[in-house]
Amino acid sequence: MQLFRDFVSSPLLSLIPAVAFAAPSGSSVPNINHVVALRELALRAAPESPSGDYAPATVTCPSEKPTIRSAANLSSSERTWLQSRRAKTIEPMVQFFQNSGLTDFDAAGFINANAKNFSVVPNIGIAVSGGGYRALMNGAGFLAAADSRVPGSTDTGGIGHLLQASTYLAGLSGGGWLVGSMFANNFSTVVQMRDGYEDSALWDFQNSIFEGPETSGISILDMASYWDDVVNQIGDKRDAGYEISITDTWGRALSYQLINARDGGPAYTFSSIADWTDFSNGDTPMPILVADERLPHTTVVALNSTVLEFNPWEIGSFDPTIYGFAPTRYVGSNFSAGSIVADGHCVEGFDQYGYVMGTSSSLFNSFMLQNLSDYNIPDIVGELIKSILEGIDDAEDDIAVWKPNPFHKWNPGSNVNAEEDQLTLVDGGLDLQNIPLHPLIQPVRGVDVIFAVDSSADINNWPNGTALRASYDRSKESIANGTAFPAVPDAETFVNLGLNQRPTFFGCNTTEFTSERKTIPPLIVYMPNAPYTQYSNVSTFDPAYDDWQRDSIIKNGYNVATMGNGTVDAQWPACAACAVLHRSLERVGTEPSATCKDCMSRYCWAGAVDSTAVASFEPTPILDIDVEGAGASLRGGVPGGTAWIAVAVAGLAVVVC
Repeated sequence: MQLFRDFVSSPLLSLIPAVAFAAPSGSSVPNINHVVALRELALRAAPESPSGDYAPATVTCPSEKPTIRSAANLSSSERTWLQSRRAKTIEPMVQFFQNSGLTDFDAAGFINANAKNFSVVPNIGIAVSGGGYRALMNGAGFLAAADSRVPGSTDTGGIGHLLQASTYLAGLSGGGWLVGSMFANNFSTVVQMRDGYEDSALWDFQNSIFEGPETSGISILDMASYWDDVVNQIGDKRDAGYEISITDTWGRALSYQLINARDGGPAYTFSSIADWTDFSNGDTPMPILVADERLPHTTVVALNSTVLEFNPWEIGSFDPTIYGFAPTRYVGSNFSAGSIVADGHCVEGFDQYGYVMGTSSSLFNSFMLQNLSDYNIPDIVGELIKSILEGIDDAEDDIAVWKPNPFHKWNPGSNVNAEEDQLTLVDGGLDLQNIPLHPLIQPVRGVDVIFAVDSSADINNWPNGTALRASYDRSKESIANGTAFPAVPDAETFVNLGLNQRPTFFGCNTTEFTSERKTIPPLIVYMPNAPYTQYSNVSTFDPAYDDWQRDSIIKNGYNVATMGNGTVDAQWPACAACAVLHRSLERVGTEPSATCKDCMSRYCWAGAVDSTAVASFEPTPILDIDVEGAGASLRGGVPGGTAWIAVAVAGLAVVVC
């Protein structure tokens, strides 16, 4: 695939017309033969597997063989990229502040005055939780609201430009599908992916992955052909000498809905993002997906399990257990004690795009097994699944097998899996940390604020802060390696004080960290899924959604992000801006403005608790609930009555700092 990489960096690329690209259905953009131009295909995650298909393959090693590195610092690739990315966040950050309505502090002037000093400029991260399609759709609403390319996002009440001002974008399980899909498709907007392209199954959730897409064109037409292709691709991986797992089947099927390429892009690799010009130039945030490690032949994924991240350059962990990173492109190579064995070859293609997304969401493996019989799946699929299950215990059907283990004999003093030939990974939310905060709270990344989008199913398929609390609890254990996390109350407090129905800031008061001489962690802006214009608490395991339901949940997520375009709180965009500024102003000793003081007094959790047992949770709609046929607008409506306003005011009052 070196030819492809050479082409991407070639000046000839600029000669290819950018307009010959498939316009979204319903778009006013002229449709030029519905062709996805070569230019567009080149400028995204790409089919870089040397086999040309799903299976990994051996390649000639570079002159300097790949190695495993210590997690003491960021990789040289990330450090180099940050120089470009941080500079590219300045202009959209200025625009974000200018649109925020923060009138009593010149935030734009503050950023411009410090534009060359990235120890002052806010470093922003966004984390999108797991929760299946619910998490994808609710998270999509947040990203649409934060994306200045989406019409209306920069209007009064909006938070547009926040995505463009962010450095990192992390996803886990269903949130990982969202992040992965965006980067597999040219960092397309949510609206583009929602509306899709002609002859494409992209984000078409009406047919479940068990049935496969109906459309022809770049997809396939019938269920038998769909599953035949999936089975053959996975069989090629096995025939090439690599162990397969149920995650291969899950990831392959998922890709048909998430990657706009023939057969769901079987040759697409996660590491190819690093070769995408827009990313390498720093024009987009850095995508990170998260998974947990599970000890072989065990079923427990405890809070002290090792958390691994996948980014375009590396796979690894900052936890003291592994405390190392392997190159994503060569992760299928036979490493031992940090180096490729003397007679070993380099392998590319193991980081297949769908397999990475499937690894982060392997919870759905067992869901897949339980539902195969309901969809008249062809016998060939059952035979493949049976052959996989023959070699493993029933309790291991939810794992993703990464073999050979890149961390074999690495850090043997603390890495309990150092002698294992297999790295066993599972869904990143199984340790209860269902929001991928772990990569973003690492001190070496220096993130100042994280917008944490929570679509967890804790109580009646709504979140109750369990994911945040898990990250806080973990920070007090040795596995955290001294990485601090803001204090978070129990789940009952989240519900009783209404913290799971509106944005809440955690970590506003940093004295608890400075007194203990810890690195100050990011401020967490908690954004829980709540019923604004739709009851978006659909089951994690619902396999199919019609277009209206999909669109209405995305719209609800947009309203969660904007508090109904400021309908619930007209000051919300200014308060979001204050949250972004908070750590930076504190570092330089600048007093927050009156508006920011008011925002922090209303949105910061100041330690109030109410641990009264919660028997049930049936939230009242915050705005008018949409009815089918109302269209696919992203913008909110009117308040849903005085009952909600009273709840909102009461909820704000109990957390006054």
